[in-house]
Amino acid sequence: MSNESTPFHGQNALVTGSTRGLGEAAARLLAERGLAGMIITGRDVRRGEEVAREITLATDCHAQFIPAELADPQECQSLAAQAIKALGKIHVLVNAAGVSTRGSIDDTSVALWDALMAINLRAPFLLTQACVKHMREHQIGGSIVNVISVAAHGGQPFLTPYATSKGGLATFTKNVAYAVMRQRIRVNGIMLGWTDTPTEDRIQRAYHSDGEDWLEDAEASRPFGRLIKPEEAARAIAWLASEESGLMTGALIDFDQTVPGAGAAPSPTADEYGLL
Repeated sequence: MSNESTPFHGQNALVTGSTRGLGEAAARLLAERGLAGMIITGRDVRRGEEVAREITLATDCHAQFIPAELADPQECQSLAAQAIKALGKIHVLVNAAGVSTRGSIDDTSVALWDALMAINLRAPFLLTQACVKHMREHQIGGSIVNVISVAAHGGQPFLTPYATSKGGLATFTKNVAYAVMRQRIRVNGIMLGWTDTPTEDRIQRAYHSDGEDWLEDAEASRPFGRLIKPEEAARAIAWLASEESGLMTGALIDFDQTVPGAGAAPSPTADEYGLL
């Protein structure tokens, strides 16, 4: 895992939302593919330290956990500063943290709106801002990957603040990609569809399902007979973050089993469920 052919040999990364779900899967895969150092971050200290320890023991990557509440702008800025100090240089930033609390145009409060914008849009902005400055100063041709959502195309009525925050992140991705391309810093986004994660399980049980079999029913409704799994989405993130995706920048890749703008999925129940 430490030879020159590994995609991330000698590089360091900061991955948000990396204590569970997609962020954790992405962190583990990047480490397996040659990272030298990584910052794991989230709110769950016990879980974060466990993930960092497991990655360090299983790979040649030295992973460290830094707790952060991304809803707090000062903690975002502190996280970036601590990550840079701990790693020396950051080559890859993956903004995977996000929340998808339900809310429609009828029932979304100002507090809910602000909470989703803070984590889903402002946190990636602040971390990207800090990492871009760092990459420019050290002449690092780095890579930033934003985990967005197909909800950014519009989303269901019960995802008003979530879809809006992800739509903003999509525009932000393209805007920053254009701003930093001359420094050979690449910024891309993955527009992720419905994914089987612990957070999605909690959301489904809280808002959409009275039973324990929501996943079985949901997967039966999908064209490919299952939801996206974190490990396969992590492979797409790793591809975008690595030189395997070449000079691609400003790209928003739909990673889903339906086609936005081409009609609904075959199942009439498909849109009853959430995204990500």
